[in-house]
Amino acid sequence: MGDVRRAGAREVRVGQDGRVPATSSSESVDAVVIGAGHHGLVTAAVLADAGWDVLVLESRDRVGGAVASVVRDGWVMDEFSACHPLAAASPVLQALALDEVGLQWARSERVLAHVGAPEDTEGALLHQDPARTAAWLAREHRADGDAWLQLVRDYDRVKGPFLEALLTRWPPVGPGARLAGALGRELPRFVRFLTLPVARMGEELFAGQRGRELLAGNAMHADIPPDSAGSGVFGWLMSMLAQDVGFPSPVGGSGRLAEALAERARRCGARIELGETVTGIDVRGGRAGAVTTASGRWVRARRAVVADTSAPALYEQLLPESVVPRRVREDLRRRFQWDLPTVKLNYRLSAPVPWTASAARGAGVVHVGAGLPGLVRWSADLGGGRVPEQPFALVGQMSTIDPTRSPEGTEALWIYTHLPRGVHDDASADVVAGRTEALMDRYAPGWHDLVLDRWVQRPGELHAQDANLGQGAVGGGTQQLSQQLVFRPVTGLGGPRTAIEGLYLGSAATHPGGGVHGACGYLAARCALADNRWWGAPRRRLALAALHGIQGTP
Repeated sequence: MGDVRRAGAREVRVGQDGRVPATSSSESVDAVVIGAGHHGLVTAAVLADAGWDVLVLESRDRVGGAVASVVRDGWVMDEFSACHPLAAASPVLQALALDEVGLQWARSERVLAHVGAPEDTEGALLHQDPARTAAWLAREHRADGDAWLQLVRDYDRVKGPFLEALLTRWPPVGPGARLAGALGRELPRFVRFLTLPVARMGEELFAGQRGRELLAGNAMHADIPPDSAGSGVFGWLMSMLAQDVGFPSPVGGSGRLAEALAERARRCGARIELGETVTGIDVRGGRAGAVTTASGRWVRARRAVVADTSAPALYEQLLPESVVPRRVREDLRRRFQWDLPTVKLNYRLSAPVPWTASAARGAGVVHVGAGLPGLVRWSADLGGGRVPEQPFALVGQMSTIDPTRSPEGTEALWIYTHLPRGVHDDASADVVAGRTEALMDRYAPGWHDLVLDRWVQRPGELHAQDANLGQGAVGGGTQQLSQQLVFRPVTGLGGPRTAIEGLYLGSAATHPGGGVHGACGYLAARCALADNRWWGAPRRRLALAALHGIQGTP
């Protein structure tokens, strides 16, 4: 029978599946959130907590975007993202108290391993106990164990203000000041440290290869080459998060995180409607005031429209060209870059992977295929537009992390690697998939005999499954320095504000970029709330004038 939900001044009958029947109608809410990805759900929860009437419109038949799972014959397989250290550490998600709506985290004691050569029967191990990680590194070089423990102590000293600065404020003035206070006279050295290429960072920290490989492998979760500035901060942060909170995954699949966020948003009053595709944003007098949908609805947004979409989708599909600033159009056409296309392989195995390297056995995540010199070559191939002959791969052993994912004694496994930017055709994806499986043959002989079935997600399929994953890129745009901070997604003021009043971009397209952390949606909600407070008008007008000066007029 469905139920009746109040939408502004009128009632809308909603079916049991959450869908709204196609009608030509209008309604009014405080805020419309376009897309129920995890950032959009965070936006909805924060705005609804503040007392706003919030409507989330999602084109798919479920929430989560790239935080989703599928169940096949009792096996739980993550469709996109799977391990979420940023989510577990994020002050944004911690503040939402998702454990109160059923979210539980699963972790493996052996957080991750890095195996750079088939003949390496040990590999590098990052254990949840820092002392055990240090002891493993000290087996190769005694000083490296002490260096690791010092790195962990230094991270513990700054992690609070650092994560607050990264994830909770734009610009990060207050947390940045607290970070500077925590560092004191060490601040200049810390700034230099964060600018290092991960290759150089590893050389400065460790005498042996294993510590360097842990940093470099973690840096490859972004798309910055290991010999380029900025890769070090990703390697350091991901390594320290792994040591601090592990590489956890929600019990029962990544989709449980999205479901928890949706339930949290609903409990504070937000409405989420599925199967409702937004086709346009109505801009009048320079202000975003409504959205239209494929079913014929016109929904007025009294205070804000927040788009949890890619930057190209917002500016080239949802907005009329006549309202998009000229330089935004030019920058998207000539300067915007997606991150590297992803090829993801998913398997059901009858038993765990028979790794040659001991560190990889029982590890939740394995970085496999290259040591530091090999990672430089792999990145050079990708940067030069060549499909790598020798891929580097990230492997997730999900039943090892969370035994509920598959029957006892089996393994739900994924492997992903990349193609060069701009190369996202199926033929190239199949080539790199074959080379990746051949790579696994060298590091885990006999693993192929355990394969019960195989599911390949090529870049085009990833994009089709989630429209925000342009060309199979999973980060909302490159994470290289040229497209970070005030340059993300295009040159402007940074953050979620657009040059159109009342319109905010609250997805991985904005600072701080890719990753499951909720910050992009949270920052969009904060900006909208501030703009609508009594003191917000002067700041809003000043920011819009600055954006128009930088980005031009339509």
